Amino acid sequence: MLTQLEVKKSSTNTGIRVFTFSGELDETNVDSTFPNIIADIGDFNKTRTLFNFEKLSYLNSKSIGYIADTAQRTEDGNGKFALCCLTSEVADTLDLVGITNIIPVYETEEIALVELSK
Repeated sequence: MLTQLEVKKSSTNTGIRVFTFSGELDETNVDSTFPNIIADIGDFNKTRTLFNFEKLSYLNSKSIGYIADTAQRTEDGNGKFALCCLTSEVADTLDLVGITNIIPVYETEEIALVELSK
């Protein structure tokens, strides 16, 4: 049985792609979710991407791997990648594995969009 997850995609008028996650990222849905996100991002050449985790209540280790891979591909393509609006559960998990030391994390989507626009 698939765990409930919704990913809403949007873009700003400056070309920043925003993916807003609601629900849980786990073994039942992670492998079907991230390939679609990576396809939406495209070639990663100078892309600017934001993952909004405001409504994400859980993520597993495989999800963290996909997040790190997305960040690395973005960096390799001279783009910008960030996370915002982490729930306490997600923040604790990402802090524990050190992701928050290598990927910019912003408290609000508005602040993140300003920083990604620079």
